[in-house]
Amino acid sequence: MIKQGGPIKVISLTPQGAALARRLCRDLPGACCWLPRGLAGGDREVRAFEHLAPVFQEAFDIRENLVCIMAAGIVVRSIAPYLQGKDSDPAVVVVDEAGEFAVSLLSGHLGGANDLARQVAQILGGTPVITTATDVQKLPSLDSLAAARGWAIDNLAAVRQVHMALLSGRQVRLVDPDGYLADLLGENPDLFVSESDLDAALTGEGPGVYVGFRERAWPPGWLALRPKNLVAGMGCHKGTPAQEILDFIRQTFKQAGLALASLQALATIEVKKEEPGLRQAAESLGAEFIWFTKDELQQITVPHPSPQAARHVGVASVSEAAALKAGGGDLVLGKVKGANATLAVARAV
Repeated sequence: MIKQGGPIKVISLTPQGAALARRLCRDLPGACCWLPRGLAGGDREVRAFEHLAPVFQEAFDIRENLVCIMAAGIVVRSIAPYLQGKDSDPAVVVVDEAGEFAVSLLSGHLGGANDLARQVAQILGGTPVITTATDVQKLPSLDSLAAARGWAIDNLAAVRQVHMALLSGRQVRLVDPDGYLADLLGENPDLFVSESDLDAALTGEGPGVYVGFRERAWPPGWLALRPKNLVAGMGCHKGTPAQEILDFIRQTFKQAGLALASLQALATIEVKKEEPGLRQAAESLGAEFIWFTKDELQQITVPHPSPQAARHVGVASVSEAAALKAGGGDLVLGKVKGANATLAVARAV
């Protein structure tokens, strides 16, 4: 899933559009003005181009959002060869040369085009044009909400089925054991049926929403939203390769029914902070890499102390203690031993 916000290419083709683009870039954070060479002049704040197609291609290649001050038809034909999917395409907003309308054209929710259109319209004193059904009907958009809160979505195809149910006036099951969507449920009490038993809820008909780190074989129409609420504590032998550590983490999470997409951080003891395998594994998983001193970990009570760890690094536990210290919540998976590493998982609170 791409992130909302980020760099924005503001592109125009005509003198009137160029003036509007310059004006917009002065007030739109992250925006850079792109104009044909004949209109760019010697302005160092403007990027000049000879042909439009490479500008669009680059934006899609590096996931730069687009504000296009030109006819919608030009934009549609220009971006068509580069479209991949709603989870990867950047936001595209089209603005008329008078600045009267800012149209959210592509990636309205996940890419943030709806919000970008509203922002552009506010700067220019125009009107945002939003056509996504949930926005038009004043219903919550779960993919947009997930993007805004930094959550992963496991099964993106289910978003449409959940939204269609809401648009049809059907209630949707919601399993949210930690109350991440309590605000949404409170604001929309008639849209969702809150259930506490995930496995029982999965046997029912129709779409549903689960918010958490538990993994299941999701039926069609079940949307799993993944807050970053797990911390993996790890210890390893010196020189353990990153790939071995990654395979161990993935296998352990799968066997334990935990979603790797919910992993927030990988934690260890200070003496292991320079281990390349641990660092590379954390980077590959998009997780923060953190460590604690021996004194910090000695203060943590763990269910499975290790005499071997005490002999080698001077503490009764590395994986469980690091997970508990970093997460602040309870263990959801006690220490698991691999050939050259140990792993424990705790909630991040």
